[in-house]
Amino acid sequence: MNVPTPTKTEPAAAGRAFYDHPLRAPVLAELHARPFVPVSTPARILHVAFLVDRAQAIADRAAFAALCMARGQPEPSREAKQHRVSFGGATLRWERHAEFTTYTWELPAEDIVEGGLPFQPSAASLADVLAQLPQPGPLLVAVDLHLVTDTADALPLDRLFDRTSLARSDVEDGFAEIATDFQPDPSGFVRILVRDRGMTSDAAGALVQRVLEIETYRTLGLLGLPEAQRLAPSVAHIEHELSAVTEQMRQSEGLAANNKLLQALTSLAAELEAEAAASLFRFGATRAYEEIVTSRLATIGERPISGYPTWQQFLSRRMQPAMRTCQAIEQRQGNLSVKLISAANLLRTRVDVELEQQNRDLLSSMNKRARMQLRLQQTVEGLSVAAISYYVISLLHYALEGLHERAEAAGVHYDVGITTAVAVPIVMLMVWAVVRRIRKGHFDEV
Repeated sequence: MNVPTPTKTEPAAAGRAFYDHPLRAPVLAELHARPFVPVSTPARILHVAFLVDRAQAIADRAAFAALCMARGQPEPSREAKQHRVSFGGATLRWERHAEFTTYTWELPAEDIVEGGLPFQPSAASLADVLAQLPQPGPLLVAVDLHLVTDTADALPLDRLFDRTSLARSDVEDGFAEIATDFQPDPSGFVRILVRDRGMTSDAAGALVQRVLEIETYRTLGLLGLPEAQRLAPSVAHIEHELSAVTEQMRQSEGLAANNKLLQALTSLAAELEAEAAASLFRFGATRAYEEIVTSRLATIGERPISGYPTWQQFLSRRMQPAMRTCQAIEQRQGNLSVKLISAANLLRTRVDVELEQQNRDLLSSMNKRARMQLRLQQTVEGLSVAAISYYVISLLHYALEGLHERAEAAGVHYDVGITTAVAVPIVMLMVWAVVRRIRKGHFDEV
């Protein structure tokens, strides 16, 4: 078997540049859209996320650009998804996501209280720059993260967090510890404590960003639960109505009854599809956010601390029931849609069969009427031949009587009665032939 030798690709002509795919630049830039930023210990970071629609996102970008220009900092480009600026030693990072916008405020070292309890002073008193920006949308996430050196294992965590919901774990191969109770403090911020046990600034920055993403996406993921709870009564109602309609299908007869049931099924299907379309994005986003949270938890590599649940254990115990509820409602909607379609198709089949039976009966009735009309036409035709023949023979008889005297004078002798009698069959035959020809002409036209 002869294998053809591959030909070499001709090199590009000297001075000739390759042209790029129109999406090459944004695809390559996506990998670097949200890079990890090194963070030095100690650090205190305030992180907030707002839900925004398209119009709010545009207004938020304009407001952030105006703040940057007022502080003498470069504004974000039109295509930028994140932008980082420094204000008086502190750093503000803006990020635009699909349905929300985040601001991350990294405070300068002099604003971090050493030797005292973490999270002092309160987060609300340190968010002055964030307060200068108009709120772009409803606040969903607020995090107060404190990165501290691991100088005292005896930090009073019970005074900082609610012991009943405190989750702790060692991460980054033991080079750090993370702790939180996932509950907002009096300022409305969820406190997260990160102990640095020898991380580099790059590793600390990556860990901080992942921890903030876990809190952000787990909150966004739980938005699906209220939607599922809202839809649950409606889905149960549709299931009950579908069961009642299918039971009536077993007992109903007649085109009117089946049409009524078909209208009921169509109404239920329209209601279900409208709700499913409205919740499609929310449930899809919930699945995506859950996957991100799971991925981030796996990346930081948690190790349990005796007496405390890890973040993975805590979130699994609290989030998984909510996620399963969303999945169950979505599956029930899908199953209901299939069952409604099946029931509607069955009813349409029954309606079509009944219509065919009605059409068959109607055609049979029309055939009977046609036969009756044909018989009546034949009867009328016979009567009409007799009637016309009678009138023609009468006219002929009057004509023969009128010509009788002149015929006698001319020497032509005939008997009027006999002549009329002889003409009767001839006239009737001629009239019948004419009528038949006329009828045949009408049939040919049809």
